[in-house]
Amino acid sequence: MLGGPHEWFGTITGVVLVTVFLSPVAALIVWLSARRRRAAGVPRAWRRSLAEVGIVYGTVPWIWMILLPGDGGRVSLVPLRDLLTVLAAGPLTIVVQIVGNLLVFAALGFFGPIRFAVLASVPRGVAVAAAGSALVEAAQYVLRLDRVTSVDDVLLNAAGAGLAALASRPWWAGQRPAAAS
Repeated sequence: MLGGPHEWFGTITGVVLVTVFLSPVAALIVWLSARRRRAAGVPRAWRRSLAEVGIVYGTVPWIWMILLPGDGGRVSLVPLRDLLTVLAAGPLTIVVQIVGNLLVFAALGFFGPIRFAVLASVPRGVAVAAAGSALVEAAQYVLRLDRVTSVDDVLLNAAGAGLAALASRPWWAGQRPAAAS
């Protein structure tokens, strides 16, 4: 199994296991937060609490994995070049690379509009995810993590947030931002 701290916190397997082990803690935080809010008379206490924890718990592990050292860094600024390479690589690579990238900011895309009225718009959610993804890709490069820094990752991360935002749309009730005058 996993031995030292590096294996727990410095490998993808470790990150996944830590995330799974912390799921009861995340559920407890939702419960405690919602309970406190309800006692204070805050409207939509459960929805707000679940959305806040969901954004963090659903995004941080992916960012953590992305910022682990890799095994062959390069920069790819030509849109769709890496995506076509992945599609030609086979089904396992497609699942790991494409589906994984779609999930990186999906929690933000799903829960963001539920919690924050300003994100109750698919284009805004996509823009926030694209900006966050660009920052993560830049961090990979600047920190010399030996990972692929690719514009395709930004596109897939943003697309995943947009698809997740569409999936959560029925729960946006009351979250539409006021129109600018």
